[in-house]
Amino acid sequence: MVRNQIAARGITDQRVLAAMGRVPRHLFVPPGLRDQAYRDYPLPIDEGQTISQPFIVALMTQSIALRGCERVLEIGTGSGYQAAVLGELADHVYSVEISRPLALQAARRLRDLGYVNVEVKWGDGYLGWEEKAPFDAVMVTCAARHLPPALFQQLKEGGRLVLPLEKKGSVQVLTLVEKKEGKPRITPLLDVRFVPMTGRIDAVKGP
Repeated sequence: MVRNQIAARGITDQRVLAAMGRVPRHLFVPPGLRDQAYRDYPLPIDEGQTISQPFIVALMTQSIALRGCERVLEIGTGSGYQAAVLGELADHVYSVEISRPLALQAARRLRDLGYVNVEVKWGDGYLGWEEKAPFDAVMVTCAARHLPPALFQQLKEGGRLVLPLEKKGSVQVLTLVEKKEGKPRITPLLDVRFVPMTGRIDAVKGP
């Protein structure tokens, strides 16, 4: 998986490649799909959600440029796989999941696998995790119609945030947001397909 699907497609951060090799992806998918766990496509998990394909996990992780001392916020815990990858690379990971069953399952799975530096919270990711802010990096694993203000506010100056942003029609663009002098610097990365962000964002007017 690491050699043929990730490194071969341009992921060059050796720490990311090593982390992807260490995390047992098959333990984060339903038992009936474990024979497909290392293939290069997303897989369904509980509550109508998905686990992203390995290349996208690696690309998003490389994009926030972790060096080992960071506090990272993840929005959309899902099965906990992305949180585990981040846990291999950062000092501490705070992950917010809007589905209570998924949050409980992921927290238990991560604990059982020894990820003591990953904390999972059941809540609305649109609001971030103010009590634990500020964060060196933020990763959003669900598609948003706009950059959630709370997430940008909770990002440190100079920090990096990556998320799928919905555009016109059905297009989603994986986007890197860097905080420079308090303002967002936007870099589009790749067209993607993620499940939509739900919760408070549905009540917010705008694009």
